[in-house]
Amino acid sequence: MKTTVTAFMRTLFAVVIISVSQLATAQEIGLQMGSFRDLLRQDVRLAFARMKELGIREIEGGFARGMSREEYKKLLKEYGITVVATGVGFDHLEQPDSLKKVIANAKDLGAKYVVCYWIPHDGDNFTFDDMKRAVKVFNEAGKTLRENGLTFAYHVHGYEFRPYEGGKGTMFEYMMDNTNPDYVSYQMDVFWIKNPGQDPVALLKKYPDRWKMLHLKDRRHGTPNNLNGRQDKESNVVLGTGDVGIAEVMKTAMELGIKHYFIEDESSRALEQVPQSIAYLRSLKL
Repeated sequence: MKTTVTAFMRTLFAVVIISVSQLATAQEIGLQMGSFRDLLRQDVRLAFARMKELGIREIEGGFARGMSREEYKKLLKEYGITVVATGVGFDHLEQPDSLKKVIANAKDLGAKYVVCYWIPHDGDNFTFDDMKRAVKVFNEAGKTLRENGLTFAYHVHGYEFRPYEGGKGTMFEYMMDNTNPDYVSYQMDVFWIKNPGQDPVALLKKYPDRWKMLHLKDRRHGTPNNLNGRQDKESNVVLGTGDVGIAEVMKTAMELGIKHYFIEDESSRALEQVPQSIAYLRSLKL
């Protein structure tokens, strides 16, 4: 572990220190905590120090394992980092007692958003019944969260774009049409919109009031599309070098007034790629 941390520190001082503070005023470029998963497992303080070096002030995530809540919140304050959104499992949305704990946890973190990342289904067989169940759960849980001062958001993953009932439309369209905008918002992961062959910019423009946050992630050129919500993690590449069209996505999202953007890199190269992705975003001068 000591060798790994030492190697990382050498890398830390070798890279150019980049500030994202000039990217936007109302908007912030943050980090999805999974991007720093390896570093967080080694040393939470070192991970936060790295975020501060990179100008990251907003994160999406939860409490750190192996650390008390109070200690974690003290570190957040020390490094000037705000938890904007935290995750929730679908099953916890269905159960009133579990949802109460989710609400308490989000408030303890100071989060504004509670995000669900996956609708349960059998393998790669996502059905219309799965979607109808999700719509019902999202509307009900979203209402409860709203009543408790929080905003619920669903993280679209790509399998929702399958057609339903003989081609009436896609299940994604059904979801957007049947969830209450007062209770259900959405988080666009631009990678997972591109992966089933969709256009992130077009969907931002079609539903301008529903998207509250973006996950910024690019996809290696030549990666085949699919409707399974799954892909090789190593197809995650530095922002601006893949086929998602990050520059146009950012331009459109900022014009729409979306305020929260979280870089997410699931590849084994995340610690090296995240600073390069920040440099790319800064180069856009949006």
